[in-house]
Amino acid sequence: MRGADVSDLFPSLSNAEDAPNFPKGPVWEILNPSSNFSLKSQLDEMVENKKVNFERYKRDGSAILIHNSAKVGKGVVIEGPTYIGPNVVIRPGAYIRPYSWICDGSVVGHCSEVKHSILLPGSKAPHFNYVGDSILGMEVNLGAGCKLSNLRNDGRQVILRDGKTGEIIGESGLRKFGAILGEKTQIGCNVVTNPGVILGPKCNVWPNVTVNGIYSEGSVIKD
Repeated sequence: MRGADVSDLFPSLSNAEDAPNFPKGPVWEILNPSSNFSLKSQLDEMVENKKVNFERYKRDGSAILIHNSAKVGKGVVIEGPTYIGPNVVIRPGAYIRPYSWICDGSVVGHCSEVKHSILLPGSKAPHFNYVGDSILGMEVNLGAGCKLSNLRNDGRQVILRDGKTGEIIGESGLRKFGAILGEKTQIGCNVVTNPGVILGPKCNVWPNVTVNGIYSEGSVIKD
């Protein structure tokens, strides 16, 4: 699908030293547990083998890997397997659930929750955010109260649609699929993205908007 490859969404990814390997083709395949490039399999390998400059913890039998330069505030709950990279800031009261891969310089803020998701370098979920089965590109910022919902009310497969017309353009093959946000995209306060949202780089979503579907690079979404 055009616009859904790694090079389209994250053109600066080659500069990221601690990012996972993405599949050729649709980026969302990394969220598929049965994929050869699945986030789960890559993270399991990462937390078992990476040791230099990292502190390793165990919780309920699962490994948690935290870089020595990361800052973790009081009252944070972290469930493994989880990777927290260099210069990451996890603020007080955050909840990091299994299979979270949080890259260099990212921020997870007070009362924010991250689950089975990738925060690429410099991305921020800083205030009361939910990030489920999602990917935040480099330098993405979520406004306060933004929620990336990942499950349809009827529990069925997430369908991919054109954001402007609503036309069905494909199937994701995933029951849980939040949002994929291209690098430098900015999301306003209290925005909700419905399952299966894909935004190209440098998109701008105004506050209080509910977003559906796929939008190209540089789109401004007002309603």
